[in-house]
Amino acid sequence: MKSLSTATINYGIRLLIVFTMITSCANSQKTEKEVKKEHKHTNALINESSPYLLQHAHNPVNWMPWGDDAFAKAKKENKLVLISIGYSSCHWCHVMEHESFENETVAKMMNDYFVCIKVDREERPDVDQIYMTAVQLMTGSGGWPLNCFTLPDGRPVYGGTYFPKEQWTNILQNLYSTYTQDKQKMLDYAENLTTGIKQTELIESPAPPSKFTIEKLDELAEIWKSKFDNKEGGMNRAPKFPIPNNYDYLMQYGHYKNDKTILNQVDLTLTKMAHGGIYDQVGGGFSRYSTDTKWKAPHFEKMMYDNAQMVSLYSKAYQRTQNPLYKNIVYETLEWVKREMTTKEGAFYSALDADSEGEEGKFYVWSKTELKEALTEAEYIVLKDYYEINPKGLWEGHYILLRDADKVYAEEIYEKMKPINAKLLEKRSKRIRPGLDDKSLTAWNAMMLKGYCDAYSIFNDATFLEAALKNAKWLLKKQTKKDGSLFHTYKNGTSKIDGFLDDYAFTISAYLALYEVTFDEKWLTKAKQLTDYSITHFEDEKSGMFYFTSNSSGNLIARKMEINDNVIPASNSQMANVLFKLGTVLNNKSYITKSKQMLSNVYENMHTYPSGYSNWSILALNLTNTFYEVAITGNDWKDKLSELNTHYIPNKLMMGGLKSKLELLDGKFLDETTIFVCQHGSCQMPTHKISEAVLQMK
Repeated sequence: MKSLSTATINYGIRLLIVFTMITSCANSQKTEKEVKKEHKHTNALINESSPYLLQHAHNPVNWMPWGDDAFAKAKKENKLVLISIGYSSCHWCHVMEHESFENETVAKMMNDYFVCIKVDREERPDVDQIYMTAVQLMTGSGGWPLNCFTLPDGRPVYGGTYFPKEQWTNILQNLYSTYTQDKQKMLDYAENLTTGIKQTELIESPAPPSKFTIEKLDELAEIWKSKFDNKEGGMNRAPKFPIPNNYDYLMQYGHYKNDKTILNQVDLTLTKMAHGGIYDQVGGGFSRYSTDTKWKAPHFEKMMYDNAQMVSLYSKAYQRTQNPLYKNIVYETLEWVKREMTTKEGAFYSALDADSEGEEGKFYVWSKTELKEALTEAEYIVLKDYYEINPKGLWEGHYILLRDADKVYAEEIYEKMKPINAKLLEKRSKRIRPGLDDKSLTAWNAMMLKGYCDAYSIFNDATFLEAALKNAKWLLKKQTKKDGSLFHTYKNGTSKIDGFLDDYAFTISAYLALYEVTFDEKWLTKAKQLTDYSITHFEDEKSGMFYFTSNSSGNLIARKMEINDNVIPASNSQMANVLFKLGTVLNNKSYITKSKQMLSNVYENMHTYPSGYSNWSILALNLTNTFYEVAITGNDWKDKLSELNTHYIPNKLMMGGLKSKLELLDGKFLDETTIFVCQHGSCQMPTHKISEAVLQMK
């Protein structure tokens, strides 16, 4: 076995920033009805609700779910533990299942030599964090399926990702032999590796308070610019991930600095993605990433967290540019969410698989014959000109529908395509559908709730607010416990697993967004309750940062902090942002102080990888730039708020209504609807005109 050097640990820390951007994929097509049929084998996963775990319930492997029982069994039988982690839309998880976990000979080795645990990484991100870190430190890379072998107490000794059958059986035999013949070697290695795991993404003591400057963000901007793909948008690499938070920050920074290079790059990227195969041109919604540099060939799975953030990003981009392309993307994506990803209770499902009928992308791609069968000859001529039904759009013998991004967007042509796309959607609906991961995760639901709020604030479409409020009602009714804490996951009427920091941070953010569009202070009260609970149960008092797991969580071998932003912003950066905003609206100095300390803790490292600190950079920009508290009070506040929201002013927080108990609104209720533009509680001259208020924020 490898010894664990400091260099290896440091390398692993850096790789943790990007590992989810370079691995993952599609999925097995087993439905719950299928896994519940009579099978030769049935293991303990049959009692689980996770679609991913149910996919493995009839493997000959004696899988157990994560929990104390599995480790107690390992200790009693003195066996190593295999922790195998994946998720429902992971293609290589399915491949390894078919090759090894469904093979009775391989399964016998696994059952004889190990206690085998299956984990859905979306249900247990805390478990995934720890063992992904371990594999990163051991191998310098990571991905799913994640297979990590541990001692009976959970300390890792070996791991990797996908293993072909022959290699897998060799590993099983070698690990068993080493454990039975040279156990001390494993014990020593496990001790060293566990120390390395505890050190990654951990801030142990507070940094001295930083002086946040625009020069620091200028430095980051130059690093960003050096990595731009100035032809196709995004960064100059493949695969390409949308990473909406990156472009949200760049758009804010570019607006503040009037940096045309950055703003043009944002618009180039958003346009290329909207025209590309990564976007479902017929049904709406974005795939997880593009395998190439041109956003053409996606990995076809659709994740709720991606689309939630993309709705917010494209809404804000429309607010800034009034580009109708961006508006259409928002409406089409939300129509997909409503049509395919929303429960009767108003909750949102987690994901759609990439595969159908055992083939990746089969549900989404077309042959010329299929297109012609679905349309009239005249419609096909229009479609062929609109989409790249030519070598550019050809992919593995079929066509991915994508547009020529160099063509000027024309609303009249888009309108002409609507009935054509509707016909294609109808024809596509008769195909065998990709599998649906029908669990609902609190954090991802909160992100989509905020997406609906952002869309409502900018487009003033009442159906968006209705969907947001329905989801918020579900969060309160199903995912909030009597003591005010949160559940993490929900399915078939059952909420379970204690919430993690991301559940709290994103739900607080969603409630803040709801307040800003409704001025209903109930949402501020709920946000404050969750914030105070988070401080009590997640905060590390020494550093001021927050652990990913509560202090009442079960015993893991390490308690991790999530620091670096990725395809989803880090839970610590999100918590720092909500502490700043909630502290501002509530005039709570303690929250703001905590927020500044958290930013200080990462501030000196932000230049090392700007993409991994984009959400932190939004906070830094708000603390560097003038941040406005804008109050609108009086009978016509809704109309005035709607008018103000036609302007892109990201460095502001809204408050107001007809009455309030907020300290910052004391004395601001006059006879006529009035707008107050304030900074740190100090206000400029009140006005009755939005145009004048906007000028006060120039």
